[in-house]
Amino acid sequence: MPLPNHAYDFSVDALFLDFDNTLVDLAPRPESVLVPPGLITSLQRLQRAAGGALAIVSGRPLEQIDHFLAPLRLPAAGVHGVERRSADGCMTQLPVPSIERLLAHLNPLVAQHAGLLLEVKRGALALHYRRAPELEQACVQAMTAALRHEAGFALLRGKMVVEAKAADADKGSAIAAFMQEPPFIGRRPVFIGDDSTDEAGFAWVQSGGGLGIKVGPGDSLAHARIASAAAVRTMLAQVLQ
Repeated sequence: MPLPNHAYDFSVDALFLDFDNTLVDLAPRPESVLVPPGLITSLQRLQRAAGGALAIVSGRPLEQIDHFLAPLRLPAAGVHGVERRSADGCMTQLPVPSIERLLAHLNPLVAQHAGLLLEVKRGALALHYRRAPELEQACVQAMTAALRHEAGFALLRGKMVVEAKAADADKGSAIAAFMQEPPFIGRRPVFIGDDSTDEAGFAWVQSGGGLGIKVGPGDSLAHARIASAAAVRTMLAQVLQ
């Protein structure tokens, strides 16, 4: 359904935000995204207005989130919840399986095609084919084969990427952990995200009366929808007025 009027209320809600294609527009390579003017100021003001109950929940590592949003160091979950920084700055890292055999399996494919990018994270590998969309099936097949005899991983498909991530980590679990801590505890969770990687987050927040907001087209469990990352930025600026 369309995004309802007054979908967010500073007095009762906790706001969780994906990063790529939610706060920033997609780019050909993960390191090439541009942070629009005014976004960092908006996030800083939103966090202050919400009493600190704002967090980033992303598939990116925390160090990348911090780099793009500097000088902010928001509460954040990275690599789908493998690493998490609470509002008081405390860091939590889940145990993860080794990615060495996956790397050995996937490196030959990446070496053959200049348009592919293999992104190494803590306990995860993301195979990006945005610059070579014709290789989608080859990438999915290669990742599936690499995982066939590897325990502890789950295959996750996103926008022009297929990823092996730690099976015990997902965005729903990351949001659940935040919601047990100040300043999030007792608030209604609102999660905005754009991809299949965000569906676990939508499912968790809505199971307890919260709101999931899907960015862009595509099937989703989210109860509300907004058109684009640009529309998200506009909405966030408007709720501050």
